[in-house]
Amino acid sequence: MANWSDPRGTNLQSDYGNPNVGMRGDVVDGGLRKYMLSIYNMMGLGVLITGVVAWFAHQSGFTAMMFGSPIRWLVMLAPLAFVMVLSFGINRMSTATAQMVFWAYSVVMGLSMSVIFAVYTNTSIATTFVATAASFFGLSLYGYTTKRDLTGFGTFLIMGLIGLIVASLVNLFLQSSTMAFVISAIGVLLFAGLTAYDTQKLKSMYAYLQGSDFMGKAIVMGALTLYLDFINMFQFLLSFLGDRE
Repeated sequence: MANWSDPRGTNLQSDYGNPNVGMRGDVVDGGLRKYMLSIYNMMGLGVLITGVVAWFAHQSGFTAMMFGSPIRWLVMLAPLAFVMVLSFGINRMSTATAQMVFWAYSVVMGLSMSVIFAVYTNTSIATTFVATAASFFGLSLYGYTTKRDLTGFGTFLIMGLIGLIVASLVNLFLQSSTMAFVISAIGVLLFAGLTAYDTQKLKSMYAYLQGSDFMGKAIVMGALTLYLDFINMFQFLLSFLGDRE
């Protein structure tokens, strides 16, 4: 149940070139650390909210009720609507409004993801989450610290993502378990690459954003980008390795 609502391609995701442009050699100043920590903290809290909401929605019986009624379509499509609002309306929002939309998105995404507790065992969900968190941390750290410019991989990754979306839509009709397995495996690899790529891009953006009024909203969009990388990698990995009930 991958979430394809991805903000890549918005004005915040434009190509800023070399990841070290604007940096003073190898020195990472306190402003950059604060900026990246703000993104990670917001992203992490968003993931926590999504997980807690998903668990309680399943435990309370809301998930069973939701997927037995037309409201399921609203819950399934709502996350995409929230991301579209943030991606295309960020310039017209205040920072506080953007933050509220992000938190609301995290809640709605939790409702949408609550179905995983009815499909997969709790043990496999927990194990996959830990594996995703460890992988995300390592990949993001690589993207933050590497001197290698990952910009060239961006086009390849985005093209791969588009191909993955098309393949997933096709498989909705084919219902091929083999194709689903391949899609999940490729999805894990794509979002692993995007995690490193997006982290480096967010780091490079700081040189252009420091001191600007847009900094607060850039943090929200950065958190959304990494949140999507984490959630999609988790869902693909769960589809790939998860034990079903």
